[in-house]
Amino acid sequence: MSFDEEWAQLRDAAAQRHSMQLNSLPAEGGGGSLVVNRDDLGRIGNHAYDLRNQLSRDGDHARPATHEAAIALTNGQFTSGSALLKVNDRWQTHLKTLLDACAQISNHLDFTKAQHAKDDVKIEGDIAAISALTDYMK
Repeated sequence: MSFDEEWAQLRDAAAQRHSMQLNSLPAEGGGGSLVVNRDDLGRIGNHAYDLRNQLSRDGDHARPATHEAAIALTNGQFTSGSALLKVNDRWQTHLKTLLDACAQISNHLDFTKAQHAKDDVKIEGDIAAISALTDYMK
């Protein structure tokens, strides 16, 4: 069998396995959905905030000693001094990036939680208006 024939067979088999389904679930019952509650968002956001606080507190312990050691090595004409300074600088850069990422996650989840609450209030208002109209029409 040639490559083109085998490739065509594989493409056809994949197309049959993954045919598009609109407005329905697969017959096998798959196709689960992701449900996230406001409490879940809050917990995850709090963990990200706590992680950021812990990292900002504990991620910088070695900086002063590392910097002193790098300067001492450099002053002692050791080439490892400049390498240690680079390691220290890289660590600071990566630490800042990680702190920023944790803050963004926390802020985003706080925003999302608040936005979901606003959406719920709006939907409740819309449904209440429809319910009143339905009651009026009876």
